[in-house]
Amino acid sequence: QVQLVESGGRSVQAGGSLRLSCVVSTYIYSMYCMGWFRQAPGKEREGVATIDRSGVSTFYADSVKGRFTISQDNAMNTLYLQMNSLKAEDTAMYYCAAESSRFCGYRLAREADFGYWGQGTQVTVSS
Repeated sequence: QVQLVESGGRSVQAGGSLRLSCVVSTYIYSMYCMGWFRQAPGKEREGVATIDRSGVSTFYADSVKGRFTISQDNAMNTLYLQMNSLKAEDTAMYYCAAESSRFCGYRLAREADFGYWGQGTQVTVSS
């Protein structure tokens, strides 16, 4: 069973930056794709960013384009989400996810595309 553990979430002021990390229990290149999702109180879980198995192709939700960057470090089996120019509306529980059985790294992936999930890390942005 693949395990993912997120970290890095905390409270920050609007305009600040934060980097989230997700450590994967297996060779990260064995995943077809990995991604970040977020869920704010009272809202549905939404895709934030996706990265293909090569780590080259990335896809972002319109709401975070130009501000967030997804990347991976294969040697460290770690997925990252660099978040800059944070806004109050970025406040949410952030989850990392991975998929090893189907193609998914060609677009911003959907929740149903992923078979493995972390437990989440809370990001709170104060305006």
